[in-house]
Amino acid sequence: MGQELMLAIPQLNVIFCIFYVSLPSPQPLVEAPGRRLLHNLFVRRGKQYFGTITDQRLLLADVNAAIITSNFGQLTNENSLKWESVEPERGVFNFDEPDFVLGFAEEHNIPMRGHTLVWHSQLPGYVQNITDAAELTEVITEHVTTVVERYKGKIFAWDVVNEIFNENGTFRESVFFNVLGEGFVPFVFNLTRSLDPDAKLFINDFNLDQAESPKTQAMVTNVQRSQTHLIAGLSAGVPGALQALAASGVEQIAVTELDIGDAEPEEYTIVVQACLDIESCVGITVWGVSDKVTIRGGLARTPPFDGDFNPKPAYDAIVRELCTDNCIG
Repeated sequence: MGQELMLAIPQLNVIFCIFYVSLPSPQPLVEAPGRRLLHNLFVRRGKQYFGTITDQRLLLADVNAAIITSNFGQLTNENSLKWESVEPERGVFNFDEPDFVLGFAEEHNIPMRGHTLVWHSQLPGYVQNITDAAELTEVITEHVTTVVERYKGKIFAWDVVNEIFNENGTFRESVFFNVLGEGFVPFVFNLTRSLDPDAKLFINDFNLDQAESPKTQAMVTNVQRSQTHLIAGLSAGVPGALQALAASGVEQIAVTELDIGDAEPEEYTIVVQACLDIESCVGITVWGVSDKVTIRGGLARTPPFDGDFNPKPAYDAIVRELCTDNCIG
Protein backbone atom coordinates (compact mmCIF):
# COMPACT_ATOMS: atom_id res chain seq x y z
CA MET A 1 0.00 0.00 0.00
CA GLY A 2 1.66 3.18 1.05
CA GLN A 3 3.44 5.09 3.72
CA GLU A 4 0.26 6.92 4.83
CA LEU A 5 -1.32 3.91 6.52
CA MET A 6 -2.24 4.51 10.13
CA LEU A 7 -4.61 2.48 12.26
CA ALA A 8 -6.64 3.30 15.34
CA ILE A 9 -4.31 0.99 17.24
CA PRO A 10 -0.87 2.26 16.18
CA GLN A 11 1.01 -0.83 17.30
CA LEU A 12 -0.29 -2.93 14.43
CA ASN A 13 -0.50 -2.36 10.71
CA VAL A 14 -1.56 -5.38 8.67
CA ILE A 15 -2.84 -5.52 5.13
CA PHE A 16 -4.34 -8.50 3.39
CA CYS A 17 -5.53 -9.15 -0.14
CA ILE A 18 -8.03 -11.35 -1.86
CA PHE A 19 -7.14 -12.67 -5.30
CA TYR A 20 -9.28 -14.14 -8.03
CA VAL A 21 -6.37 -15.33 -10.16
CA SER A 22 -3.80 -17.77 -8.82
CA LEU A 23 -0.13 -16.90 -8.68
CA PRO A 24 2.36 -19.42 -9.99
CA SER A 25 3.72 -21.41 -7.06
CA PRO A 26 7.39 -20.58 -6.40
CA GLN A 27 9.72 -23.56 -6.17
CA PRO A 28 11.08 -24.05 -2.64
CA LEU A 29 14.83 -23.64 -2.45
CA VAL A 30 16.81 -26.43 -0.81
CA GLU A 31 20.09 -24.64 -0.21
CA ALA A 32 21.95 -23.90 3.01
CA PRO A 33 20.23 -22.35 6.04
CA GLY A 34 19.58 -18.63 5.60
CA ARG A 35 18.92 -18.79 1.86
CA ARG A 36 15.56 -16.99 1.59
CA LEU A 37 14.85 -18.44 5.00
CA LEU A 38 11.46 -16.89 5.76
CA HIS A 39 10.26 -17.46 2.21
CA ASN A 40 11.42 -21.08 2.14
CA LEU A 41 9.87 -21.89 5.50
CA PHE A 42 6.56 -20.41 4.40
CA VAL A 43 6.62 -22.25 1.07
CA ARG A 44 7.34 -25.51 2.89
CA ARG A 45 4.19 -24.93 4.90
CA GLY A 46 2.20 -24.83 1.65
CA LYS A 47 2.24 -21.10 0.92
CA GLN A 48 3.54 -19.24 -2.12
CA TYR A 49 5.76 -16.46 -0.79
CA PHE A 50 7.03 -14.43 2.14
CA GLY A 51 7.95 -10.97 0.85
CA THR A 52 8.83 -7.38 1.71
CA ILE A 53 8.89 -3.87 0.23
CA THR A 54 11.83 -2.04 -1.26
CA ASP A 55 13.00 0.88 -3.39
CA GLN A 56 16.37 1.98 -4.71
CA ARG A 57 17.37 3.82 -1.52
CA LEU A 58 16.60 0.69 0.49
CA LEU A 59 18.55 -1.60 -1.81
CA LEU A 60 21.57 0.71 -1.42
CA ALA A 61 21.29 0.91 2.38
CA ASP A 62 24.04 -1.14 4.03
CA VAL A 63 23.22 -4.85 3.89
CA ASN A 64 19.51 -4.38 3.21
CA ALA A 65 19.72 -5.99 -0.23
CA ALA A 66 21.61 -8.98 1.14
CA ILE A 67 18.97 -9.51 3.82
CA ILE A 68 16.23 -9.34 1.19
CA THR A 69 17.83 -12.03 -0.96
CA SER A 70 18.52 -14.16 2.13
CA ASN A 71 14.98 -14.10 3.43
CA PHE A 72 12.29 -12.90 1.04
CA GLY A 73 10.69 -14.26 -2.12
CA GLN A 74 8.45 -11.40 -3.28
CA LEU A 75 8.92 -7.61 -3.58
CA THR A 76 6.59 -4.59 -3.63
CA ASN A 77 7.59 -1.03 -4.58
CA GLU A 78 7.37 1.28 -1.59
CA ASN A 79 7.09 4.66 -3.37
CA SER A 80 8.88 4.51 -6.70
CA LEU A 81 5.82 3.65 -8.82
CA LYS A 82 3.48 6.25 -7.33
CA TRP A 83 2.22 8.90 -9.74
CA GLU A 84 4.30 11.83 -8.47
CA SER A 85 7.44 9.71 -8.72
CA VAL A 86 7.05 8.42 -12.27
CA GLU A 87 5.17 11.33 -13.91
CA PRO A 88 5.76 14.54 -11.90
CA GLU A 89 4.87 16.62 -14.97
CA ARG A 90 2.35 15.60 -17.59
CA GLY A 91 4.05 13.50 -20.23
CA VAL A 92 7.41 13.60 -18.43
CA PHE A 93 8.15 10.12 -17.10
CA ASN A 94 11.05 9.00 -14.93
CA PHE A 95 11.43 5.25 -14.55
CA ASP A 96 14.98 5.22 -13.16
CA GLU A 97 13.99 4.03 -9.67
CA PRO A 98 11.37 1.42 -10.57
CA ASP A 99 13.67 0.10 -13.31
CA PHE A 100 16.44 -0.25 -10.73
CA VAL A 101 14.15 -2.18 -8.38
CA LEU A 102 12.83 -4.39 -11.16
CA GLY A 103 16.37 -5.11 -12.32
CA PHE A 104 17.25 -6.28 -8.82
CA ALA A 105 14.12 -8.44 -8.65
CA GLU A 106 14.80 -10.02 -12.03
CA GLU A 107 18.46 -10.65 -11.18
CA HIS A 108 17.39 -12.60 -8.12
CA ASN A 109 14.28 -14.20 -9.66
CA ILE A 110 11.93 -12.49 -7.21
CA PRO A 111 8.34 -11.72 -8.35
CA MET A 112 7.49 -8.00 -8.36
CA ARG A 113 4.17 -6.40 -7.43
CA GLY A 114 3.46 -2.83 -8.62
CA HIS A 115 2.17 -0.16 -6.24
CA THR A 116 0.16 1.93 -7.25
CA LEU A 117 -1.54 3.28 -10.41
CA VAL A 118 -4.35 5.58 -9.18
CA TRP A 119 -4.30 7.11 -5.68
CA HIS A 120 -5.51 10.41 -4.25
CA SER A 121 -2.21 10.98 -2.40
CA GLN A 122 1.32 11.56 -3.72
CA LEU A 123 -0.43 12.97 -6.77
CA PRO A 124 1.02 15.87 -8.83
CA GLY A 125 -0.82 19.19 -8.82
CA TYR A 126 -1.53 19.05 -12.53
CA VAL A 127 -3.76 16.02 -11.85
CA GLN A 128 -5.34 17.30 -8.65
CA ASN A 129 -6.43 20.54 -10.33
CA ILE A 130 -8.33 18.92 -13.23
CA THR A 131 -12.07 19.62 -13.27
CA ASP A 132 -13.01 18.38 -16.75
CA ALA A 133 -14.01 14.72 -17.10
CA ALA A 134 -12.65 14.31 -20.62
CA GLU A 135 -9.30 15.78 -19.63
CA LEU A 136 -9.00 13.62 -16.52
CA THR A 137 -9.91 10.50 -18.49
CA GLU A 138 -7.21 11.35 -21.01
CA VAL A 139 -4.60 11.99 -18.30
CA ILE A 140 -5.41 8.71 -16.52
CA THR A 141 -5.26 6.81 -19.80
CA GLU A 142 -1.88 8.30 -20.69
CA HIS A 143 -0.41 7.55 -17.27
CA VAL A 144 -1.73 4.02 -16.81
CA THR A 145 -0.96 3.04 -20.40
CA THR A 146 2.64 4.24 -20.23
CA VAL A 147 3.35 2.59 -16.89
CA VAL A 148 1.60 -0.74 -17.43
CA GLU A 149 2.88 -1.23 -20.97
CA ARG A 150 6.44 -0.64 -19.80
CA TYR A 151 6.21 -3.41 -17.20
CA LYS A 152 3.86 -5.80 -18.99
CA GLY A 153 4.87 -9.37 -18.19
CA LYS A 154 7.40 -8.17 -15.61
CA ILE A 155 5.11 -7.16 -12.75
CA PHE A 156 2.73 -9.95 -11.74
CA ALA A 157 0.16 -7.73 -9.97
CA TRP A 158 -0.93 -4.10 -9.67
CA ASP A 159 -2.60 -2.02 -7.00
CA VAL A 160 -4.86 -0.41 -9.58
CA VAL A 161 -6.75 1.92 -7.22
CA ASN A 162 -5.70 2.77 -3.69
CA GLU A 163 -7.72 3.83 -0.62
CA ILE A 164 -10.93 4.74 -2.38
CA PHE A 165 -13.35 4.30 0.55
CA ASN A 166 -14.22 6.26 3.68
CA GLU A 167 -14.76 4.43 6.97
CA ASN A 168 -18.55 4.54 6.45
CA GLY A 169 -18.25 2.70 3.14
CA THR A 170 -18.80 5.71 0.89
CA PHE A 171 -16.32 6.72 -1.77
CA ARG A 172 -13.51 8.98 -0.62
CA GLU A 173 -13.53 12.46 -2.11
CA SER A 174 -10.69 12.78 -4.60
CA VAL A 175 -10.16 14.34 -7.98
CA PHE A 176 -11.00 10.96 -9.50
CA PHE A 177 -14.32 10.49 -7.67
CA ASN A 178 -15.29 14.18 -7.73
CA VAL A 179 -14.84 14.47 -11.50
CA LEU A 180 -15.65 10.96 -12.76
CA GLY A 181 -17.81 9.49 -10.00
CA GLU A 182 -17.75 5.80 -9.03
CA GLY A 183 -17.16 4.92 -12.65
CA PHE A 184 -13.47 5.76 -12.38
CA VAL A 185 -12.88 2.40 -10.68
CA PRO A 186 -14.15 0.05 -13.41
CA PHE A 187 -12.65 2.40 -16.02
CA VAL A 188 -9.14 2.07 -14.60
CA PHE A 189 -9.52 -1.68 -14.07
CA ASN A 190 -10.77 -2.27 -17.60
CA LEU A 191 -7.95 -0.14 -18.98
CA THR A 192 -5.33 -2.04 -16.99
CA ARG A 193 -6.77 -5.40 -18.01
CA SER A 194 -6.65 -4.40 -21.66
CA LEU A 195 -2.97 -3.47 -21.30
CA ASP A 196 -1.84 -6.56 -19.38
CA PRO A 197 -4.50 -9.30 -19.29
CA ASP A 198 -2.27 -11.64 -17.29
CA ALA A 199 -1.59 -9.27 -14.39
CA LYS A 200 -3.46 -9.63 -11.10
CA LEU A 201 -5.47 -6.47 -10.36
CA PHE A 202 -5.97 -5.05 -6.88
CA ILE A 203 -8.24 -2.69 -5.00
CA ASN A 204 -6.12 -1.48 -2.11
CA ASP A 205 -7.49 -0.14 1.19
CA PHE A 206 -7.00 -0.25 4.96
CA ASN A 207 -8.81 -0.32 8.32
CA LEU A 208 -10.99 -3.27 7.35
CA ASP A 209 -10.56 -5.13 10.60
CA GLN A 210 -14.26 -5.79 11.21
CA ALA A 211 -16.05 -8.09 8.78
CA GLU A 212 -19.40 -6.29 9.08
CA SER A 213 -18.13 -2.70 8.96
CA PRO A 214 -19.51 -0.50 6.15
CA LYS A 215 -16.03 -0.06 4.71
CA THR A 216 -15.38 -3.79 4.63
CA GLN A 217 -18.73 -4.44 2.99
CA ALA A 218 -18.02 -1.77 0.38
CA MET A 219 -14.71 -3.43 -0.39
CA VAL A 220 -16.24 -6.90 -0.67
CA THR A 221 -18.94 -5.58 -3.00
CA ASN A 222 -16.37 -3.95 -5.26
CA VAL A 223 -14.14 -7.00 -5.19
CA GLN A 224 -17.01 -9.18 -6.33
CA ARG A 225 -18.08 -6.70 -8.98
CA SER A 226 -14.67 -6.04 -10.50
CA GLN A 227 -13.15 -9.49 -9.88
CA THR A 228 -10.10 -7.98 -8.27
CA HIS A 229 -8.73 -8.50 -4.80
CA LEU A 230 -9.10 -6.91 -1.42
CA ILE A 231 -6.54 -5.38 0.87
CA ALA A 232 -7.44 -4.57 4.44
CA GLY A 233 -5.87 -3.14 7.58
CA LEU A 234 -6.32 -5.33 10.61
CA SER A 235 -5.78 -5.26 14.37
CA ALA A 236 -6.18 -8.07 16.87
CA GLY A 237 -9.01 -9.57 14.84
CA VAL A 238 -6.74 -10.79 12.05
CA PRO A 239 -7.79 -14.46 12.15
CA GLY A 240 -11.51 -13.72 12.18
CA ALA A 241 -11.27 -11.08 9.47
CA LEU A 242 -9.24 -13.38 7.24
CA GLN A 243 -11.78 -16.16 7.76
CA ALA A 244 -14.68 -13.85 6.95
CA LEU A 245 -13.12 -12.64 3.73
CA ALA A 246 -12.04 -16.13 2.74
CA ALA A 247 -15.68 -17.14 3.11
CA SER A 248 -16.77 -14.47 0.63
CA GLY A 249 -15.96 -16.79 -2.25
CA VAL A 250 -12.70 -15.32 -3.52
CA GLU A 251 -9.98 -17.66 -4.70
CA GLN A 252 -6.95 -16.45 -2.76
CA ILE A 253 -6.01 -14.20 0.16
CA ALA A 254 -2.59 -12.73 0.91
CA VAL A 255 -1.31 -10.60 3.78
CA THR A 256 0.45 -7.91 1.78
CA GLU A 257 1.62 -5.35 4.33
CA LEU A 258 2.64 -6.22 7.85
CA ASP A 259 4.47 -4.05 10.34
CA ILE A 260 4.06 -4.01 14.10
CA GLY A 261 5.48 -1.28 16.32
CA ASP A 262 6.31 -1.68 20.00
CA ALA A 263 4.56 -5.03 20.10
CA GLU A 264 5.39 -8.42 21.50
CA PRO A 265 6.97 -10.74 18.91
CA GLU A 266 4.06 -13.12 19.28
CA GLU A 267 1.82 -10.57 17.57
CA TYR A 268 3.58 -11.42 14.33
CA THR A 269 2.88 -15.09 14.88
CA ILE A 270 -0.85 -14.40 15.20
CA VAL A 271 -0.84 -13.13 11.62
CA VAL A 272 1.45 -15.90 10.37
CA GLN A 273 -0.68 -18.60 11.96
CA ALA A 274 -3.87 -17.01 10.67
CA CYS A 275 -2.55 -17.31 7.13
CA LEU A 276 -1.35 -20.86 7.73
CA ASP A 277 -4.78 -21.84 9.01
CA ILE A 278 -6.57 -20.63 5.87
CA GLU A 279 -5.98 -22.71 2.76
CA SER A 280 -6.66 -19.81 0.42
CA CYS A 281 -4.11 -17.52 2.11
CA VAL A 282 -1.10 -17.68 -0.21
CA GLY A 283 1.50 -15.29 1.20
CA ILE A 284 2.69 -12.56 3.55
CA THR A 285 4.60 -9.35 2.79
CA VAL A 286 6.19 -7.35 5.61
CA TRP A 287 6.36 -3.57 5.10
CA GLY A 288 10.08 -3.12 5.67
CA VAL A 289 13.22 -4.99 6.62
CA SER A 290 15.20 -2.98 9.19
CA ASP A 291 14.50 -0.27 11.77
CA LYS A 292 17.35 1.70 10.19
CA VAL A 293 15.51 2.30 6.94
CA THR A 294 11.84 1.84 7.82
CA ILE A 295 9.95 4.78 9.35
CA ARG A 296 6.26 5.37 8.69
CA GLY A 297 4.18 8.33 9.72
CA GLY A 298 6.87 9.50 12.14
CA LEU A 299 6.57 6.31 14.17
CA ALA A 300 9.27 3.69 14.32
CA ARG A 301 7.77 0.39 13.30
CA THR A 302 8.98 -3.09 14.00
CA PRO A 303 10.41 -4.82 10.94
CA PRO A 304 12.07 -8.20 11.46
CA PHE A 305 15.59 -6.68 11.72
CA ASP A 306 16.98 -3.96 14.01
CA GLY A 307 18.98 -0.84 13.15
CA ASP A 308 22.15 -2.90 12.83
CA PHE A 309 20.40 -5.39 10.55
CA ASN A 310 20.40 -8.11 13.18
CA PRO A 311 17.37 -10.42 13.52
CA LYS A 312 14.96 -9.23 16.20
CA PRO A 313 12.79 -11.32 18.53
CA ALA A 314 9.97 -10.84 16.02
CA TYR A 315 12.06 -12.55 13.34
CA ASP A 316 12.86 -15.43 15.68
CA ALA A 317 9.18 -15.74 16.58
CA ILE A 318 8.21 -16.00 12.92
CA VAL A 319 10.86 -18.67 12.30
CA ARG A 320 9.69 -20.67 15.32
CA GLU A 321 6.11 -20.44 14.12
CA LEU A 322 7.04 -21.68 10.66
CA CYS A 323 9.50 -24.38 11.66
CA THR A 324 8.32 -27.96 11.68
CA ASP A 325 10.29 -31.17 12.05
CA ASN A 326 11.75 -30.57 8.59
CA CYS A 327 12.85 -27.01 9.37
CA ILE A 328 16.15 -25.95 7.84
CA GLY A 329 18.88 -24.63 10.10
